[in-house]
Order: sequence, then C-alpha cells, then structure tokens
Amino acid sequence: MSEFAPVPLDADNTPKIVTAASSRRAAKWFNYGTLVAVLIPLPLAIFWTGMSMLIYALNKHHPNPKVGYYTQMAAYRFYGVAGTAVAVSVFFPVHVVYYLVIWAIAAAILVPWTLYDLYRINHDHWTDSIIEPHQPFNDE
Repeated sequence: MSEFAPVPLDADNTPKIVTAASSRRAAKWFNYGTLVAVLIPLPLAIFWTGMSMLIYALNKHHPNPKVGYYTQMAAYRFYGVAGTAVAVSVFFPVHVVYYLVIWAIAAAILVPWTLYDLYRINHDHWTDSIIEPHQPFNDE
C-alpha cells in the first residue's frame, strides 16, 4: 500500500488568469512566422507551412477570442496566397525566374498586410482573461 493518497487531476479549482500581454503576444505568433517565411523563403517557407498549422491549432481556441480572430485572419492570408502560388507555379517551366516572380508577388501581398495586422494587434485594447476550472458532475 502506498503511503501517499492519490490526488485527483482537478484538485486545483482556482481560476487561472491569462494576462493581456500574453494574449497580445500569442496573437502575433502567426504574423511573425509569416514574415520570416516570406522574407527567407527557402527552406523556412516549407517549415512554416507545417509549423503554422500547430500555431493555428494552439491559438484558434485561446481563452481570449481576439487571439483566435487575429490568428484566423493571418491564416486566411497565408494559406490563400501559398495555395494560389502552388496552384499557379505547377504550370511554370523549369526556370528560376518564374518562381522568383511568384515569390515577389506573394511577398508584395503578405508583407504589407502582415505589418498592418501587427500594427492593429499592438494598438488594440487587450484585457486579462479568466479561465474558469472545470467542475465535474457529482453523481452522488
């Protein structure tokens, strides 16, 4: 027999607070990744396409709904431009000039829009969010 009593996983029933600064920082992640991937396309754009899915999944259901909104808008931009670039570049001949042109067009679309979104995130009013603990059903 163990001398320690088992502690249930939900023993800490105090509400958690997500600070406004943490929420603002989380809302910027997708935009920062997009900027780096567009400015240094090989190999970071390939890695960012996979990593962005993780960032999207982590932030879409953040306790602060603004984080999910800004992440979703950044994802729409990135995936829309990346998907269009892939669909168009399938028909290109094997010359690097065509791929540089499509990269420049993608950068011309994504960089200003992403910088504007970062500006909006920085100037938005952020508040602390409270995460209420889960109250399990009591069958007694």
